[in-house]
Amino acid sequence: MELHEECGVFGVYDPAGGCARTAYYGLYALQHRGQEACGIAAVNDRELSYHKDAGLVGEVFREQLLDELNGTMAVGHVRYSTTGGARRENAQPLTLKYVKGSLALAHNGNLPHAGALRTQLEYQGAIFQTTSDSELIAYAIAQARLRCPSVEEAVRRALAGLRGAWSLIVLSPRKLVAARDPWGFRPLCMGRRGAAVVFASESCALDAVGAEFVRDLGPGEILVVEDGAVRTVQRPVEGGGQLCIFEYIYFARPDSVICGQSVHEARRRAGRLLARERPVEADVVIGVPDSGLDAAMGYAQESGIPYGVGLVKNRYIGRTFITPGQGRREEAVRIKLGALKSCVEGRRVVMVDDSIVRGTTSRQIVALLRESGAREVHLRSSAPPFVAPCWFGTDIPDRDQLIACNYSLEEIRAQTGADSLAFLSLDALRRIAPDAACGFCEGCFTGDYPLAL
Repeated sequence: MELHEECGVFGVYDPAGGCARTAYYGLYALQHRGQEACGIAAVNDRELSYHKDAGLVGEVFREQLLDELNGTMAVGHVRYSTTGGARRENAQPLTLKYVKGSLALAHNGNLPHAGALRTQLEYQGAIFQTTSDSELIAYAIAQARLRCPSVEEAVRRALAGLRGAWSLIVLSPRKLVAARDPWGFRPLCMGRRGAAVVFASESCALDAVGAEFVRDLGPGEILVVEDGAVRTVQRPVEGGGQLCIFEYIYFARPDSVICGQSVHEARRRAGRLLARERPVEADVVIGVPDSGLDAAMGYAQESGIPYGVGLVKNRYIGRTFITPGQGRREEAVRIKLGALKSCVEGRRVVMVDDSIVRGTTSRQIVALLRESGAREVHLRSSAPPFVAPCWFGTDIPDRDQLIACNYSLEEIRAQTGADSLAFLSLDALRRIAPDAACGFCEGCFTGDYPLAL
């Protein structure tokens, strides 16, 4: 099975221009959501131009490129791929020219029925240039645009015929369209900076470009920006949607606020609940950088065990969980992390990680701590065990790669080399985000999905 992807999207309208540069800064703030490829498409005098390539934002773009793109509207994307998907042509935004003009599209999410839809469209004569399901959405929009009067109406009609997860930004020569799927799996918010209108996967990207957060888009909502005016194309569906709970556990940056809930506070609360449920006698609590740090702080605060910096992160490589290929993940761990001997030597250590997927990373980190003199290592996960894959855009693999589906708790403990092991309970998971104005998808922890497959 091909693994699914998690990405970041950014869109901006600004009559003052310079939108490519604004998108550049926004993508920098969203770099944690994808480190394999990135791109920016911009409109200047109704002419669409773009640049995209494999690599980090700072590697792909230079001053001259941003000056050449310029523009009063822009859309950007950061991406990471999975097994079989590391192809340069899959970089976004996707751009296309068709009889009605041109458009660019940035997509975060996944269409679980993409294979069947691709086959159906190919038998209708469609020719695809990428292996990404995002191209299916672009094709559906272009097809709908032939039969309706505006690009925003084409987006509405195209999405009505799809099932899956999407936070989507579409750029045409005159308009910027933002849309979220009816289940609200993936986050998308809107901000303003003077006359400028900004859309982003997370509020941290709004902060990075000096935009004030206005609100989250609701599930199923579609907005269009034309000449600075924001109009509603489709109102949100009733109910709060089913946001991916993993946004709070791992993916989002801790300084983001999603659906009214601080990500930092959600992670810290997870650590507190974990300490109540799974206490242990120890001398120091440490977190696995970066998404395990807030939970470790919460665990320390609740347990009364001192918090320490036991692991030091190399800031110049990406997140190992989203490094394509298991072999490369394992190699990256020792390059990415070093143990702080003065913190752990001779001590009983509680090591809090955000989650345990395959177990290989946990095993290597436990070994690092023991090599640095830790007397005991007690592994704690601020998420429940993964028991099912994700079909809606998060890199949770099939069951045969999930350690919790193949081994008992004691067997997992033995494989990781920890002295004890415990996971956050499902009941506690459902209480980590009390301020969130939404429901949650927790299918990877239960096997029950909001959308029937």
